[in-house]
Amino acid sequence: MKKGIQAMISLPHRRFVLTPSDAQQLPIIVESLGHNPNQEKIWRQDGYPYYHWIQTAKGEGTITIGGKTTNIPPHTGVLLFPRIPHSYETVSDIWETQYLTFGGPAVEGILASIGIREPAVFRWQPEAPLSSFIEKLLDRLESETDVLGLAVSSETYRFLITLSRYALYGNRTASAGNLDKIRTIVEWMESHYEDPGIGLKDIASVLPVSGRRLNAVFQETFGLSPYAYFIHLRIRKAKEMLIASSSVTVKEVAQKVGFRDTSHFVATFRKHVGMPPEQFRKLH
Repeated sequence: MKKGIQAMISLPHRRFVLTPSDAQQLPIIVESLGHNPNQEKIWRQDGYPYYHWIQTAKGEGTITIGGKTTNIPPHTGVLLFPRIPHSYETVSDIWETQYLTFGGPAVEGILASIGIREPAVFRWQPEAPLSSFIEKLLDRLESETDVLGLAVSSETYRFLITLSRYALYGNRTASAGNLDKIRTIVEWMESHYEDPGIGLKDIASVLPVSGRRLNAVFQETFGLSPYAYFIHLRIRKAKEMLIASSSVTVKEVAQKVGFRDTSHFVATFRKHVGMPPEQFRKLH
């Protein structure tokens, strides 16, 4: 009898609402994050004033944007842009969701730099860190004091980078076989991005497939060629280094991410991010 009673008791809604000082200009300002164990139906005719991420922790829901309804099973999430009309609701007995709402002057540029320019549905593998990212951030906020919102701001940036790294989104799809191929090559890239001598032939030699087939798999999955993805990876690593240490020079970062020439690195970084490395660092 006790077990039955316990099963009927719902878990608490874990939620943090942050109110950073107006005088403090953070590049990413987090409004709220939480874990809702029993997601209610939501309809927002005028959308939400912030960027709004929602993902399924358990069960399944649907979300409707622009008249199109999409299922959100586990290992799936949706990034909504500000003021985009939408609604979502459960299609299972219980729909547990995790969410994050945020804004700030740097968000649009960061999303553009990782190829996200409109609301999209994201899917990832069960073992990817996205499944537990928000839960771990909630645990951290419950054990530490983040009065100014600095920690959660930097963690939200890391979340967006993790999203771009591990999730497929929009019309980009991949079969299980293709995902295995891509994972092998991406892991190889992760181990070789510091080498300035790496070229397209080196990437193509990682797997016994033709260059044409490899290019098709990457285009289907990421909308990029393998070498273009490799450049994106180098720029992403450069961002991490610029944020992690204020003492490392731009020249040192360029060398660490596989650029022989600093001016070429700066020009490539500006092209992908929309600003030079030093300006990007100042935003963070």
